[in-house]
Amino acid sequence: MINLVKRPRRIRNIKAVRELVKETHLNVNDLIYPLFVVNGYNVKEEISSMPGVYHFSLDILKGEIEEIKDLGIKSILLFGLPEHKDECGSSAYDDSNIVQKAIKVVKEIAPDMCVITDVCLCQYTSHGHCGLINENGKVLNDESVELLAKTALSHIKAGADMVAPSDMMDGRIKGIRELLDKEGYYDSPIMSYSAKFSSAFYGPFREAADSAPAFGDRKSYQMDYCNSSEAMREIELDIEEGADIIMVKPALAYLDILRRAKDKFNLPVAAYNVSGEYSMVKAAAKMGWIDEKQVVLEILTGIKRAGADIIITYFAKEVAEWIREGSV
Repeated sequence: MINLVKRPRRIRNIKAVRELVKETHLNVNDLIYPLFVVNGYNVKEEISSMPGVYHFSLDILKGEIEEIKDLGIKSILLFGLPEHKDECGSSAYDDSNIVQKAIKVVKEIAPDMCVITDVCLCQYTSHGHCGLINENGKVLNDESVELLAKTALSHIKAGADMVAPSDMMDGRIKGIRELLDKEGYYDSPIMSYSAKFSSAFYGPFREAADSAPAFGDRKSYQMDYCNSSEAMREIELDIEEGADIIMVKPALAYLDILRRAKDKFNLPVAAYNVSGEYSMVKAAAKMGWIDEKQVVLEILTGIKRAGADIIITYFAKEVAEWIREGSV
């Protein structure tokens, strides 16, 4: 008589077998590391709401780039904090300002590193909004697009490999693409913050970038977090205007958006594991409530499993170290 009772499988090397059938793998090439650069000398100032993340002056940035390069991280995203702010964000498109200088510093030390720059006006305007505003506090979309395009061109001329407009003005991808093409930078790609939601998860970043709005909020030009189909429409418009990579921001509360974008569009999809997501993990780990390494790996693997080809994360250095150690 045949015994139909299933016998337990005795796999001798369960770890190796699990590796063989693992469906999702984190790789250092998946990661982009954000950096915040400031004017001054000998500045390495920790951002209080983002433990382990710093403001760097350009002299100290050199050592940080060497460390990033040694870890095998190949891509960075630059944010600049200018000395001068005004209503039209003129420092953003000033060829001699902080981001433009930082690009050149990075390229001197690591010519092969992919330097991506944030293109927005919020850090540079006295009012903290992502575009120009009129006397009634209304954002002037078309006028803002012109300045955003000038900013992108300035970054590319300084040596940036890619620009990443984060402002969410309508038509800014088209405006940037047309100006870059007009100036002969046909092969300079655009990574668009295509589905950027109005989110409470951005809180710590606004300290990091000194970019909190002086009045009101950004709900009129960032997306309502209740909407999914709208995100698909926004992404499709950016692709039509010339985006080369599309992004969903934030990541954790928007994994459904990531999956829909990956399934619907034939372009690389980036996800931004934002400051609030980072800081919550750091705070819980500090209290001893979670195992930081295991939680970080689970979060980033989940983001990749949901459809992200590229992950922008403040955990990039730690993850790169864990990968190098072979403990991922």
